[in-house]
Amino acid sequence: MPEKAPTGQVQPRRLLPVAPRVVFIGSGPGEAGLMTARGADILADASLVVYDAQVHAEIVTAYVPQAAEVIDAAELGQAASTRGRRLADLARPDKTVVRLSSDDGLLFTTTTTEAAVCRKAGIDVEIVPGVGLSAATAAYTGTPLTTNRVRSVRYIESGPQTHVDVSKHRNTTHVLTGTAAEHEEAFRALLADGWDETTKVLVGWGISTTEQTTVETTLGQAAALCRSAGDRMVVIMGQGVEDRGELSWFETKPLFGWQVLIPRTKEQGTSTAEALAELGAVGTVVPTIAVQPPRTPTQMEKAIRGLVDGSYEWVGFTSVNAVRAVRMWFEDFGLDARSLAGVKVAAVGGRTAAALLDWGITPDLVPDGEHSARGLAASWPDYVDDIDPMNTVLLPRADIATEVLVAGLLEKGWDVDDVTAYRTVRASPPPAPIREAIKAGDFDAFLFTSSSTVRNLVGIAGKPAATSVICCIGPATANTAEEHGLRVDVLAEEANLTSLIDGLVAFATTMRDEDLAAGQTPMRPSQKRRRKKA
Repeated sequence: MPEKAPTGQVQPRRLLPVAPRVVFIGSGPGEAGLMTARGADILADASLVVYDAQVHAEIVTAYVPQAAEVIDAAELGQAASTRGRRLADLARPDKTVVRLSSDDGLLFTTTTTEAAVCRKAGIDVEIVPGVGLSAATAAYTGTPLTTNRVRSVRYIESGPQTHVDVSKHRNTTHVLTGTAAEHEEAFRALLADGWDETTKVLVGWGISTTEQTTVETTLGQAAALCRSAGDRMVVIMGQGVEDRGELSWFETKPLFGWQVLIPRTKEQGTSTAEALAELGAVGTVVPTIAVQPPRTPTQMEKAIRGLVDGSYEWVGFTSVNAVRAVRMWFEDFGLDARSLAGVKVAAVGGRTAAALLDWGITPDLVPDGEHSARGLAASWPDYVDDIDPMNTVLLPRADIATEVLVAGLLEKGWDVDDVTAYRTVRASPPPAPIREAIKAGDFDAFLFTSSSTVRNLVGIAGKPAATSVICCIGPATANTAEEHGLRVDVLAEEANLTSLIDGLVAFATTMRDEDLAAGQTPMRPSQKRRRKKA
């Protein structure tokens, strides 16, 4: 008999041998955010992923670890049975292989064939369904597939035999999927079979992405769209096409499809890109500055000791970078936020205040009005000898900060210790495709949040095209943009990013309304530039 573990000790668990396994995951229609939670969890732990390069690149970037081995399914063979055997070989003797499949992973895919071959070879299989292309098209175009009158749906793979599968029963919705060429054949087959060429259809491609395009047309005119459409197309035929107007929510987002350049650091620009995505835009972050320690650290070391010793009444933070710099100085000295106990803290605006809160510090002062050095100076209280124990203020800042705040505090009776906490230097130029897109007008808008972002972007990447919408956070930034020959289209009502984005939305809405009033199809600035050039 095996000996029992001594009392109070845990018997080590015997691990079962790992069985070879292939997990098939439906990837959804294209938008990475539509990946299921189960699929995302499996991909996060994946060490070997088989994918279709032309379909799943965004999914791989979003969910697959960089250390994982990634194989294009085309390398495993053309036939589904051949790929199934290769998947089984990859899983032996004890690996888990993840196989990404399109859409829901089942409808009009080879998943079941590949999975059956794996099972026959003695390999465990799991199938994780995803969001189907047909359901996603209905949802993202606002097109009902069923109504109180339409009680059935037919899913059809487009091609020359499509007319065989399409029912002429009026109370049936037909959803056709396939390539553009296959749809062109399907339209010809349906018309040859006697379908009325005035039958309304919805043609869509790029579903769920900011490249989504949908056109309501007729069966007789639909074939012409195939020559300019994306390769993966969906066509809906049915009464729901007539009812989609009120439910079209995705393509009617105020900045749908807009390409917006954000000249900020990656840390600062990511949240801005996320906010733009909610409005339908794609934000591209291009760092224009890099943050480095000061050349002479002696002043900052002395300032940190002064904060800890209680030599300052206030410390004022004029940027997120200033918060990060001081935090790094504290960590280098083995200190934390508790060392600021007893010191009043001011933040120039909401994002700087958020950075302080993330550090565990609630600022005592944030301007109610303009979030700028000028606004902070206006909100700062006067020094009162009978109330304030001391009149010293520490301003840890960049080496290129303005003197507006210092002058304002001196006028109010404060003694300011203006110390360089970090240096900002011009970032390296972005990749050549970004530089070319900037000059060519491929970006619809630019969000400039300071004069330095204007100067540095023009310096490292070139001047934006005249057709691009230039948005500036304040008058000083706008003046710098105009000095560089840029036409300022949007000036934020308040000096913060929310107001800047709101200004862009208002501008885009006005553009759209003007196009509609003129009887034209609304276009983004980049589209108007292409049409003019053509």
